[in-house]
Amino acid sequence: MKLKWTIFLLTVMIIAGLAACGTKNETAPTPSPSTAPSGGTTAGGGGTAAVDADALYKQNCIACHGGNLEGKTGPNLTKVGGKLSKDQIAAKIGAGGGGMPAFKTQLKDTEIQGLADWLAAKK
Repeated sequence: MKLKWTIFLLTVMIIAGLAACGTKNETAPTPSPSTAPSGGTTAGGGGTAAVDADALYKQNCIACHGGNLEGKTGPNLTKVGGKLSKDQIAAKIGAGGGGMPAFKTQLKDTEIQGLADWLAAKK
């Protein structure tokens, strides 16, 4: 059973990695008003580092959650903000669980918080 779980997780990680391969690699992504939610582009703790949540989603999440948040192998996220708080979403992104890989080693805390803010606005 453990081997099947390991194979599944490796498969998901490979698919997510391949999905990110086709994205344009920019040196300094800048959020645009059409892709960044109001109030969801700054990090807590006094910092004001901008996070392009839409680009992060496309690079890391689209393979499992779909281009329109509709869900594929992962759940539908179109109204996730109505079900989970920003802190719960951030915890899920960081630690993973239930078939979702953890992203705490791939993403910075500010990126995780930016994604959580962006997804929490989806109600």
